[in-house]
Amino acid sequence: MLLPSLLFPLLILAEPAPAPRQVEVAVVESTLATEGARIRQFAFDGDANTYYASEKNATKADHLTLRFDRAVRVDSVAVISGKPNGEDSLDAGTIAVSMDGAAFESVAAFEEASASAKGLNRMVKAIRIRPTEDLKHPLVIREIVIASEPKVVTFRYPIEIALDVSDAPEMKEWGDQAVRVCERQYAMICDELASEGFKPPTQIRMMLKSDYKGVAAAGGGRITGSVAYFKSHPGDIGAMVHETVHCVQSYRARGLPGWLVEGIADYIRFWKYEPGKAGRMTPERAKYDASYRTTAAFLAFVTAKYDAQAVNKLNALLRDGKYDPGVWKTLTGKSVEELNQEWRQSLVK
Repeated sequence: MLLPSLLFPLLILAEPAPAPRQVEVAVVESTLATEGARIRQFAFDGDANTYYASEKNATKADHLTLRFDRAVRVDSVAVISGKPNGEDSLDAGTIAVSMDGAAFESVAAFEEASASAKGLNRMVKAIRIRPTEDLKHPLVIREIVIASEPKVVTFRYPIEIALDVSDAPEMKEWGDQAVRVCERQYAMICDELASEGFKPPTQIRMMLKSDYKGVAAAGGGRITGSVAYFKSHPGDIGAMVHETVHCVQSYRARGLPGWLVEGIADYIRFWKYEPGKAGRMTPERAKYDASYRTTAAFLAFVTAKYDAQAVNKLNALLRDGKYDPGVWKTLTGKSVEELNQEWRQSLVK
């Protein structure tokens, strides 16, 4: 099967091109549950070897929708469906676009697994792919390609966070918001914690539990949050960003310093996601291994004065199980105790 010429240049790329300065971001939604690891964001990641697949057969009432924060001027959109081997292609379906994200107009019909619309030159806030008849197979979308101004960036680190609020259905709206924030921050987290040969998880399960007594915890690709805590602290979505960082850290070695593991997570939370909210540190509390936001403040001092990539380098050592206290001397020329004293002095007003 020949690919449409509009799709071919993107589909052969192993890595997406660097994003230009002026870009727009997207979220991808579906009425259908995901089949296994074939997550929704694979439909817009610039890689034709990955694809989204629904868990069940699709009906004409189902859809996959790419939604932007604001409308962009779209010149063309093309979609290729089906698995790389050609199975489960969509031959009865349409591409529809929406200016307001609510009312959709069909602009192209699928034929031999693909559809494309050129010369649109219109403001678009959402693009929807849907069958026009009930299918005898899942909905499978390999890639969506958009030419727009500003450019809509593909998902460099595809992720799908599945929300489980079966224990507290009333928390669904809050949970959906937390999922959107964590998915939106995922590329930033992965960039901050990138290391050679490491591929971040593409799936995370977020559960809200009534019997959980802490705030939140992460392990094994799962985040557990306290219903009671988030009911009383609904604005603390940063706690879930912190736990998402733990999922990306993916440390496997035993005996790692917990203060540094938690400090890195809070550094990304308070210095990258919500800067300025860590609170003021006093010299009396300034101990590098005090964990969480105190260690995060220490890391911020080291990155600002000595090595902007210090957190990234520390993370790589922890991930490889090669961390030892002597690394501070290698990074900065000073021991961690010397750095701690220097940091404390910087806090004296």
